Amino acid sequence: MAKKLLNGRCSVAALLVALLVTGCVTTTDNRFSREADRQKAVDNYVELASAYIGQGNIERARHHLDRALEIEPNSPQALAALGLIYNADGESELAEENFKKAISKDSGYTRARVYYGAFLYSKQRFAEARDQFSAASRDTSYKDRGSVFYNLGMTQERLGEQDDAIVSYRRASELTRGDARSLLSLSRVMVESGDVAGAKRYYDRLLLIMQRNLNLQHSPESLFTGIRIARYSGDRNQEASLALQLKNKYPESVEYQQYKALIAND
Repeated sequence: MAKKLLNGRCSVAALLVALLVTGCVTTTDNRFSREADRQKAVDNYVELASAYIGQGNIERARHHLDRALEIEPNSPQALAALGLIYNADGESELAEENFKKAISKDSGYTRARVYYGAFLYSKQRFAEARDQFSAASRDTSYKDRGSVFYNLGMTQERLGEQDDAIVSYRRASELTRGDARSLLSLSRVMVESGDVAGAKRYYDRLLLIMQRNLNLQHSPESLFTGIRIARYSGDRNQEASLALQLKNKYPESVEYQQYKALIAND
């Protein structure tokens, strides 16, 4: 609907001003004569492209990014989004090239670091991913900073940096006001590190959130984490309740096999 309206307006303009025969949008249009207008246009194209990427419509996304790069070939926003498209197409080298180029054009463009960090994590290049997420976490103005700390915690876990992961997960839970994902990861790593009392505090917060939000359901990970906390805390009733749920809902899960191995050692 919006597209038809835009085309209609262009047709009216062509009728009223016969000399304007070059079409609706050209890169030489004086709307782009000022840098602010150029940047606004680039931002709009990148925003549209990002929305299409989120919907899985890669071709439409690529079209809008091409328009953005016509206006500003070195736009870090467009280059970072183009990296996502190349990654979706399985072009890993081109994806990394664009992520790096986006960061080189603007080292303070945090979203490019987040994209690149996620790319590196997917390639199991955890130390490099950690460095990108760590740099991104220092941007206090970044809107989704809680997710950055969560991603940082995940990479630190994979690198065996448990203490650092706890710090990152705790910061993620603070910034997200108690996001269930962050609380679960934090309680799991804390119980693994031996801080059962600390793990229980965060796990109890997780259970409270789940009680208030019926859309949240236990996963094998959350059940097994709760079982371990209850077991080490001596709460046999809680352990039995969670173990029964794990057995009934996820009998084929890795966590249920871990639980059976745990009780076999009694």
